[in-house]
Amino acid sequence: VQLQASGGGLVQPGGSLRLSCAASGGVFTLLTMGWYRQAPGKQRELVAFITNIENRMYADSIKGRFTISRDNAKRSVYLQMNLLEPEDTAIYYCNAGYNSGGTGAYWGQGTLVTVSS
Repeated sequence: VQLQASGGGLVQPGGSLRLSCAASGGVFTLLTMGWYRQAPGKQRELVAFITNIENRMYADSIKGRFTISRDNAKRSVYLQMNLLEPEDTAIYYCNAGYNSGGTGAYWGQGTLVTVSS
């Protein structure tokens, strides 16, 4: 499975961004898809994941602000990020796996999100 993430950029606090991740190879409808992020000087952390039957899990720090979704026809997963805060600044990585939750085996290249005025 190959993953290509896009949609990062510079946004002001309170703004919104939508990240996309397109998958090629594998059986997309069986994949659990997730987003992780790594801020400077910090460990990579889970942001959200969505299973193949669309069960969702969110990190406490982004609940109510971020929404994960998937489009099986487009073999893509999305992360809608609203009310962005400077603490959301990080490289965001797309992740995929055939497990029903947790970290999958496949990673995308990352897309940088910078929240700053």
